[in-house]
Amino acid sequence: MSGLKVINPGLLSLIQDAGRYGFYKAGITTGGAFDKYSFNWANKLCENIDAATCLEILVGGLVLESNITTQVAITGANVPIKINDNTVDGWRTHNLVPGDRINIGYATGGCRAYLAVAGGIQCPLIFGSASTVVREGLGGLDKKGQPLKAEDILPCEPTASTTIHRVPEQYKPTFDNEVTEIRMLLGYQQHEFQTSQLDQFFNAEYTISQLSDRMGYRLEGPALAYSNKAMLSEGICLGAIQIPADGQPIILLCDRQTIGGYPKIGSVFSPDIVKLAQLMPGRKIRFKAMGIEQAQNLLLQ
Repeated sequence: MSGLKVINPGLLSLIQDAGRYGFYKAGITTGGAFDKYSFNWANKLCENIDAATCLEILVGGLVLESNITTQVAITGANVPIKINDNTVDGWRTHNLVPGDRINIGYATGGCRAYLAVAGGIQCPLIFGSASTVVREGLGGLDKKGQPLKAEDILPCEPTASTTIHRVPEQYKPTFDNEVTEIRMLLGYQQHEFQTSQLDQFFNAEYTISQLSDRMGYRLEGPALAYSNKAMLSEGICLGAIQIPADGQPIILLCDRQTIGGYPKIGSVFSPDIVKLAQLMPGRKIRFKAMGIEQAQNLLLQ
């Protein structure tokens, strides 16, 4: 089989595309690339369609060997990249020939890198998507939701293109160790919380818990009390901020459950999901409220 052979799968490397849509009624979540900004740039650099299948690489440690002539691009977290023994830059395309080896080291800023290959990784689709959702056992090379393992082959088609593309500096994200501001919109269930609780929420810093993953980021900080009124379960959007019985917020993310019955104080402004995608447990965040008109205007811009 032609493509890229996995020599070392790294900490957690997942097949991802734009996601699995239209199956909430069957309890099947969306999945898909967590940092869609970096994912989209990786595909653009390789002249792929927007939803082409890529690799999402958590922290690093991935080693691949090519047996075809192709192009790849690596975006996202700041990771050291070597092709054979040569150190190369991210956020641009690189030409590969058979025998070339790509070594992606461990992130020094951010935590998720994306590797796209010209034409996309040719994976089987389950419910219209190749995205890997481990907890649902869907997607990936084996269609059973498993991360990459050594000796796997990422099926790819060869390409004759050798044109190099680069992302302009002003479009590359920067990573620091400061408290990250996450913009959010209050939801209709905000009325389950007293004004003093809302003030506490917006004036506090929260730490991303070690018990966090692509399903949701659990936060540690001042607990929030709510009315405890019984609520019907309802659909959950990407970025919903749920307050369970212990009062510690959970931001529900790509691999979230499809319904839930805890109150939701609001939802993360969708462009800020990419900020969360690059934060590891232990990092601190602060929430900032915004209005719906402001959010819509920013999205239009």
